[in-house]
Amino acid sequence: MIRPYFKSSDKKFYLLHGDASELLSQFDFKFDMIFADPPYFLSNGGISVQSGKMVSVNKGDWDKSQGFEKDNEFNRRWLKACREHLTDNGTIWVSGTFHNIFSVAQMLTELEYKILNCITWAKTNPPPNLSCRYFTHSTEFIIWARKSKKSSHFFNYELMKTINGGTQMKDVWHLPAIARWEKSCGKHPTQKPLALLTRIILASTKKNDWILDPFAGSSTTGIAANLSNRKFLGIDKEEEFLIISKKRKLEIENPQIFVTYRKKLRGFEDKNQLELFLVKEPEIEYERNLHFDK
Repeated sequence: MIRPYFKSSDKKFYLLHGDASELLSQFDFKFDMIFADPPYFLSNGGISVQSGKMVSVNKGDWDKSQGFEKDNEFNRRWLKACREHLTDNGTIWVSGTFHNIFSVAQMLTELEYKILNCITWAKTNPPPNLSCRYFTHSTEFIIWARKSKKSSHFFNYELMKTINGGTQMKDVWHLPAIARWEKSCGKHPTQKPLALLTRIILASTKKNDWILDPFAGSSTTGIAANLSNRKFLGIDKEEEFLIISKKRKLEIENPQIFVTYRKKLRGFEDKNQLELFLVKEPEIEYERNLHFDK
């Protein structure tokens, strides 16, 4: 019996506490899109800069490499579980750096996903490299793949072209890291910006589609999903992050904050472009609801 850690009153935002692979084996619901921000395996004693101060890059034991074979097996296990929970035309997005992204790409291929793109997120405000012995690390990668080579997938080509000034959007995205207002309910060490997740969601889903995040963290995916009129299920092993996730959802239940956050999202030609698109977006022909035992 699965008991949600949290279920919002509008039934558009669910949280589960535990290991994603184990929990996903306990129900059959299929999602239209999955975004995964798995461990990058980069907690190796290094240092970085945050708010002008020197900080450790260590995130916790969950982010430490267990060696090549175990890291590969970890990625294989959760990617296999996710594939079984994708609709036939669903897609998955997986973020990473060179520490983990090659393993992810290999496991996606072995599991017979079809890789569509590898997006390069070029951060417009990266922290400096303190050692001065390397180029500044300013990018992350996001692999986009569909369930199989034979299946089709949804791509909102025209919208991506529109928000890119009328030309085809390239696979290099210049977007900033998270803004201070996105941390109003607490901080997560690997939090992604809402602008990045909103673009991903709008590119590959339709209104009221269901989105899964198996490593939810502070649920940026879920907040972006709800701001974009989509539904969300997030899973995380760390309760401290689920607490932040719950606070963030409750925060945007305030209509004024909801509208303000939509207008603050970067990556659009002006602050009203997202709102205008969402108003015009057609309803899907049918709605599916997620149910767990009470």
